[in-house]
Amino acid sequence: MKNSIYEKIPNAKTSSFVCLKDIQKTRLSQMEDMIEKDLQKDRMMNEALQKELAKDNYVTRNINDTMHGKLTKGQKLADIVARFGGSWGFIITFTIILVIWMGINVTHFLGVHFDPYPFILLNLFLSCIAAIQAPIIMMSQNRQADRDRFDAENDYRTNTKSEMEIRVLHEKIDQLNEVQWPHILEIQKMQISILSELENEIQNLKDEKNPPSSRKRHPTKRDI
Repeated sequence: MKNSIYEKIPNAKTSSFVCLKDIQKTRLSQMEDMIEKDLQKDRMMNEALQKELAKDNYVTRNINDTMHGKLTKGQKLADIVARFGGSWGFIITFTIILVIWMGINVTHFLGVHFDPYPFILLNLFLSCIAAIQAPIIMMSQNRQADRDRFDAENDYRTNTKSEMEIRVLHEKIDQLNEVQWPHILEIQKMQISILSELENEIQNLKDEKNPPSSRKRHPTKRDI
């Protein structure tokens, strides 16, 4: 309070008198300064948060749209082959083909005997399938690795964005606990002091308007 008065009235001394009106103006000015500083601090933190979140580094993306939008026909075919090659349907179908192949050549069913034991043609057929299937599955796995990389990047962006928001929230809570709450208490004290002074001033005005000597004196038993 004294510092505010000295700032406005540099020539003021400790023994100087200040009227009630100027004191109230000084207190109101102090309250306005506190509120303005708190609002300015909040605006600065909100602007900092908006600038950080506006950066492209924190923009999350839909991985499915990103990956499926760039697929070629060969990549789609590789995914289909990889899905079928890693399913029970492929195992059961291939087992049935092997059993039929070996059964026909062992039993000479209907006189058919195109691949006698030890099934050299079957081994060649299996080797060709493995040689073709392995690169196709690797192509699909490479795409899955790209997807995992996109997922990791997206998770990083999401975590970074959440970290920034949490950091700003912590700063706001610290600002509220360390600065704004004490300011609110100080403002409330000033308001109570101003109201008390106004009440005293009103009471003094009433007393001046109706002095004790002019008040009507009610009769007592002694007067009667």
